[in-house]
Amino acid sequence: MSAYSYEHERGLSVLTQWYGSARQGQGQVVLISGAGGSGKTTLLARFTDRAAADDALLLDATGSATESGWTFGLVRKLLESAPPSAGWAARALGLLDEAPATTTEQQLALLPGLTGTVLEAARGRPVVVAVDDVHFGDGASLQFLLHLARRARRARVLMVLTQPGRPHHDQLGLRAELGRQPHCHQLRLAPLSEEAVQRLLTERLGAPPTAQLAAETHAATGGNPLLLRALLEDQTDGIPPAGTPLRRGESYAHAVQESLHRMGPTAPVIARGLAALGESATPSLLARLLGLSVTVVEQGLRDLDRGGLLTQGTFRDPAAVSAVLHAAPGPLLAELHGRAAELLHQDGAIAIEVARHLLNSRTISAPWALQALQEAADYALAMDDAEFARRCLARAADACEDPRTNARLRTRLMNLLWQNDPTTAEGQLSALLPRLAAGGLPPDDLVLCMTYLAWAKRQDQAMDLLDSLERSGAADQPRTRAAITACHRWMGMVNPGLRRRPMPQPVAAPADEPLGGTLDVAHLHAASAVLTALSGPGAEEAARQAVRLLQRYCLGDGYLQPLVYALWSLVYAGRTDVAQHWCERLLGECTGHSAPAWQAALTAVRGEIALRQGDLPGAQRYIESALALLPLAGWGLTAYYPLATLIQAYTGRGRYEDAMRLLQHSGSQAHLQTLPGLHFRRARGQWFMATGRLHAALEEFLACGESMGRWDMDVPELVPWRLEAANAWLALGNQAKAAQLVEEQLRISPHRARAGTLRLLGSVREGRARIEPLQQAIALLEDGGDRIQLALALGELGRAHQELGDIHEARSLARRAWHMARICEAEPLCRQLMPGHMDSEPEAAATEAVMPKAAEELTEAESRVAMLAAHGHTNRQIAARLYVTVSTVEQHLTRIYRKLNVQRRRDLAKSLAARPGRNGYREGRPTAGVGGG
Repeated sequence: MSAYSYEHERGLSVLTQWYGSARQGQGQVVLISGAGGSGKTTLLARFTDRAAADDALLLDATGSATESGWTFGLVRKLLESAPPSAGWAARALGLLDEAPATTTEQQLALLPGLTGTVLEAARGRPVVVAVDDVHFGDGASLQFLLHLARRARRARVLMVLTQPGRPHHDQLGLRAELGRQPHCHQLRLAPLSEEAVQRLLTERLGAPPTAQLAAETHAATGGNPLLLRALLEDQTDGIPPAGTPLRRGESYAHAVQESLHRMGPTAPVIARGLAALGESATPSLLARLLGLSVTVVEQGLRDLDRGGLLTQGTFRDPAAVSAVLHAAPGPLLAELHGRAAELLHQDGAIAIEVARHLLNSRTISAPWALQALQEAADYALAMDDAEFARRCLARAADACEDPRTNARLRTRLMNLLWQNDPTTAEGQLSALLPRLAAGGLPPDDLVLCMTYLAWAKRQDQAMDLLDSLERSGAADQPRTRAAITACHRWMGMVNPGLRRRPMPQPVAAPADEPLGGTLDVAHLHAASAVLTALSGPGAEEAARQAVRLLQRYCLGDGYLQPLVYALWSLVYAGRTDVAQHWCERLLGECTGHSAPAWQAALTAVRGEIALRQGDLPGAQRYIESALALLPLAGWGLTAYYPLATLIQAYTGRGRYEDAMRLLQHSGSQAHLQTLPGLHFRRARGQWFMATGRLHAALEEFLACGESMGRWDMDVPELVPWRLEAANAWLALGNQAKAAQLVEEQLRISPHRARAGTLRLLGSVREGRARIEPLQQAIALLEDGGDRIQLALALGELGRAHQELGDIHEARSLARRAWHMARICEAEPLCRQLMPGHMDSEPEAAATEAVMPKAAEELTEAESRVAMLAAHGHTNRQIAARLYVTVSTVEQHLTRIYRKLNVQRRRDLAKSLAARPGRNGYREGRPTAGVGGG
């Protein structure tokens, strides 16, 4: 028996040659073999069409697994395919009808008569007997084909049979018997080579494909013509551009199923098990899963490999996996996954592998399965796969029947949902409330639920639950009592009005509790730091508490809110520099987590820090970024923080309509009577002020003051309501009222908050009495304060000098104020300070103040440093702007001070402006009246 291995396009010419031999009376038998989908059927059809066109008598049939038990079924199909005029075929069918063959002997007795009729027909013209999928033929029909093959050697007969590359064990006899015949040949169809795939693509495209496309197509199909044809059919919009993967659609999925079907009954079973196991699959595990022998599984994997579906034991294409799994009945697939999880657990596989199957199984009841899901969630979180962790926890919670464990799972799930989309966490929170009311939650879970209730604007419900817990006796346990204390303190921080309720005395955690190791301690310290910062004289202690908390805890389950409020306590304590450092550090930690809520909350604090530093563009950028990470619906009560910051940034930059749209998000009056709500009311008052609604602005500021007084939180770092109201009174023309508020603020303001008060004091006084407080305010602000406040103070001092007739000094101060406001992009303030200069660049305006003599004395680098320093930039900002080190800036300033004979930074502008410019000093307009707040 000769063997051939041909590309498919050569197979047809080989068959044609053997057909020519048969026409000459030299009968031939050809056995075409190949993997499922390798093109056997297509090749056979093309050849039989050609033979029929040559006037050969064609007898063809196709084997079917459902008809394999029908005696002589395949023979009947062959005979019935003969022309109706063929009398010999009718006689042969008559033999089958008249003498039914029920025994092997009877079947053998019919063979000579049946084959004789076919050989009789071959005397008139060539006969082609074509049987596709001969391996599905019944036993009697296979005996007929063997009998005919032996007698056809000297007849004008060509027999062409197709079968898999590895026939079933009960068809091995046919193959062996045929192999003994000298006129029998085997045509093995190998997978298409990459070159052949490239030629087919050329036919489809009308032009040669790229090497990358040909390689990708060959890799995806393994050279299987059926898969290749289906893949090309799915490209309904044409071949995609370079770099875009080929589309896998319905045609490809159907081709995968058809290929498996053609490989025999075990191929779909093995493929299904392999797809279900995924990367965990081994022949041994697959055999245990499917209840087959390892030998059968290994042989099946080789068949799948030859069929182009696998490579080195794994699926070539993920789309093939999807096609196999999609075709499997749901219950059967769920059962496979459940069995796979159990086997992997028995083999000691890691929890995450076991959990992948548990998530797709039908039922979960065994303790090991629940434990595996929880461990897998931990692994997933460590690998920053929050979605997989969520699925594991949700499945475990749904399956767990133990109330306490179920509550713990749902708390973890709630916390995980919160860090991605807080709105989805409320469902878990509602499910936990009955358990919480019954006192069945551990202390940490109790704290988390309470803080989430506060976030969800349900503080009153939280307080009622706390009262119920205390009455029920659940607080008798020290750890539970400590958690309840922390919750009371937290509620009193978020909604200071709730502090009117009796506060339980703090109870220390047990001695064996690690310091800072529990959520109740973290929340208690954070709330205490905020309340201390807002108590007035305790700012330094609050800052120390906040820093200790930030040093002690890391971002993780349940710790975000304490860390965020630790940052707020630093802001309220006037330590924006320290808050900025820690905020940026925590944002850096967020980069390794899929936690948009974490990043959004921290970015919002960073925006508030930028606002308090006078960086309006930065504040706007940070808050817009935070709201892009987490829409307003996900912020709960804390939405007032980013809203307030962004409204103030928009207002300061003159974007009044944008600010007005944000003001429409104001909630109920009860929600505004909270710590976040107070920020919003101040921002609304500033917008009223900027848009000329002076009485409405005054009402907002006075209402803030009334709330702060009632809460014992009258500190300017929270809301400087007296200064804001004084600005409103000044705009309304009531200088006496404004002066009264400013003097009152001056008496109670701590040193860290005196700059704004001194600025307004200079605004309400008259004559030379204005100069000293304004100079003091500028000195404080130049040490690292709010740049907007610095611009206001400089502008007001310029106006005071203008009123005193010192036009030269007034002009210099107004220009410095304008540049500072311009850096902050506070356009309304720029227009107030120097009308008509909005289109000028700060560097261009400053350059005209540099004198020829100064230019002669200073180098070019020193001139640039002097110019920037004169207009309020810090050493660090100058270094960043000029791309030099801070040390270099300091060295330049030392030489500049010596050359210009000045002692302090604030004398630079005066020294540079004291001489005529290159083109003469260009007179500027007098500064306009400066408002602000």
